[in-house]
Amino acid sequence: MSVVLENPVELRVSRSADEVSGTIRAVYKQVLGNPHVMESERLTTAESQLANGDLTVREFVRAVAKSDFYRRRYFESCAPYRFVELNFKHLLGRAPRDQAELSEHVRRCIEEGYEAEIDSYLDSDEYQTQFGENVVPFYQGAKTQIGQKNVGYNRTLSLYQGYAGVDSAFTSARLVSDLATNGATKVSLPSKGGRSSGYKDATAKMFKIRAKGFKFDSPRRVSTTEYLVPGDRMSSQIQRIQRSGGTIISITEVA
Repeated sequence: MSVVLENPVELRVSRSADEVSGTIRAVYKQVLGNPHVMESERLTTAESQLANGDLTVREFVRAVAKSDFYRRRYFESCAPYRFVELNFKHLLGRAPRDQAELSEHVRRCIEEGYEAEIDSYLDSDEYQTQFGENVVPFYQGAKTQIGQKNVGYNRTLSLYQGYAGVDSAFTSARLVSDLATNGATKVSLPSKGGRSSGYKDATAKMFKIRAKGFKFDSPRRVSTTEYLVPGDRMSSQIQRIQRSGGTIISITEVA
């Protein structure tokens, strides 16, 4: 099964109306997680700017990722870890590589806000290298690549749900356990209905969070505190730690 587009969608300078329409459909499908977009939810102004050449594909992707549609379905309705792993999938076409990368984006989202988190992908060197200004993001992490660990291939496939799958159907993170423990990811191919089978929800597991550097520590003493939390409370615990000025050292699965 291939999840890599045979011909990535690129909008060239000399474009027809059909090519513009195809690009808009491809962006909505990729960035919004294969939803049904009603006419009233379309970004008609941004679409016109793209058609007129006033927006590049990258800037149209930015507008879609910052839209109320995206914000409601993935920022406001999902756990922080799920929101971040979907940002990687939708905007960079791959899964997070490790816990450090995932935690970095969770912290950015909490400390700098929603729009800064979105911008961090679109303004990255990786995005420019892979997609540039006029290629619609695609699953560039869903095939083995030179210099990349094979586990990245497995993790991207674990996020992929088939051509009929809709990302908003899942609100809990799917890779949090594997990334926290740096463990192998077993590939679960999509079923005909578009959902992955054989997946065990990470919210049923227990995790130990180690943190240090809280505001109440004395200047000469930095304490380390451990928290034992279930997966479905991990995101809220991380937010409490960060509000208290703490720095997360590690997250490990314990059960």
